[in-house]
Amino acid sequence: MSFQQGLSGLNASSKNLDVIGHNIANANTTGFKSSRAEFAEMIASNLGNSGSKNAGIGVEVAAIAQQFTQSNLAITGNSLDVAINGNGFFKLQQTDGSAAYTRAGNFKLDTTGSLVTNNADKVMGYAIDPDTGLRTSTDPIPMVFPTAEPIAAKQTQKISMALNLDARVADAAGDITATPPVAATPRATYGTSLNVYDSQGVAKPVSLYFQKTATANTWDVYDKLDDATAVPPVVATAIGQVVFDNNGVITGPAATPPATGFALPVTISPSPPNPNALPDYTVQVSLDKVTQFGTKFAVSDLSQDGYTAGELTGINIENNGMIMTRYSNGVTRAEGQLALANFRNTQGLTPVGGNNWVETFASGQAVLGTPTDGNFGELRSGALEDSNVDLTAELVNMMTAQRSYQANAQTIKTQDQVMQTLVNLR
Repeated sequence: MSFQQGLSGLNASSKNLDVIGHNIANANTTGFKSSRAEFAEMIASNLGNSGSKNAGIGVEVAAIAQQFTQSNLAITGNSLDVAINGNGFFKLQQTDGSAAYTRAGNFKLDTTGSLVTNNADKVMGYAIDPDTGLRTSTDPIPMVFPTAEPIAAKQTQKISMALNLDARVADAAGDITATPPVAATPRATYGTSLNVYDSQGVAKPVSLYFQKTATANTWDVYDKLDDATAVPPVVATAIGQVVFDNNGVITGPAATPPATGFALPVTISPSPPNPNALPDYTVQVSLDKVTQFGTKFAVSDLSQDGYTAGELTGINIENNGMIMTRYSNGVTRAEGQLALANFRNTQGLTPVGGNNWVETFASGQAVLGTPTDGNFGELRSGALEDSNVDLTAELVNMMTAQRSYQANAQTIKTQDQVMQTLVNLR
């Protein structure tokens, strides 16, 4: 008599109940992926014996297979909560420096400004140049943000404007001999202003005035008005000219280098309002979007690229993983881009707890990329991926496993009764 089959059945059913219990316990764990026990029969056979007379010696757990199916996304409203909708894993740097991967995107900022998980693992991504928005690193690095100190001030280097100069305007002098007489156009009629910043972040207002000349399609540009109250009176000098063709399209001045389009250099003196005697600096005024059409003067866009120092006020993560930061000085810029990883065989990953997996020989090496690229999924900020455990199915599986356990226990009981009968023969 053999008890092997019954014992193997008990062990397999017990492990199955362990797997089911683990799934049920993690029914509310963010990013959790359920598992299932997969069984295989055991046969004892002599070498070369091709017959089928052996009854088998029971069952074994061949594998505990993880189920990496997409789960529902739960909206949280927290900007640091991120869910992956599709393929991929967030790459992490564990506290010992080794790599791990997770689907749980409930991230936080620690005291150093690092983006971390609940286990203090650092979230990895690509460095981004804040000015260009282009990636500056080929390998993922920990994402760190300036929470301990403000971002430094940036001196203005470029002013961008989009405006229309009225083609119907007479030149500055007017024409008193015309019938009716044409009045002169005051220089202040067509002007605009904005603040620029020096290297210490001190703002200074800069004005630009456009005045039609006697030459067709040509306008003088000034950075100040005449001052008749000064002694002696000060007459402003034009800092340049803007020239248009007969279609109202700008043709000059050409910027240096030419690749930058049409631009006019303006020299800015920081003093006043900065009392620290900083040296003068030059700002390039981009004129590419300046036109001369027969409609009224209108400024449709006016911006510059400088700013004063600012404190971090908010973080938002876009669908492509780009991390946009907001600062108290009104600046919004990209500080990084989250990295995603994928594997040839995701079921070959080994869970290590804390919602993390590590790669193995069976999973293959991680293939890195960014959200929405290739077969990587997109991110959803302000949401988390729920556990993919189907609680109803697990409860049904638990009842089935319980019956299997009871049935295997019954085979052992029956074997014991048969053995007892043999022992009692006289």
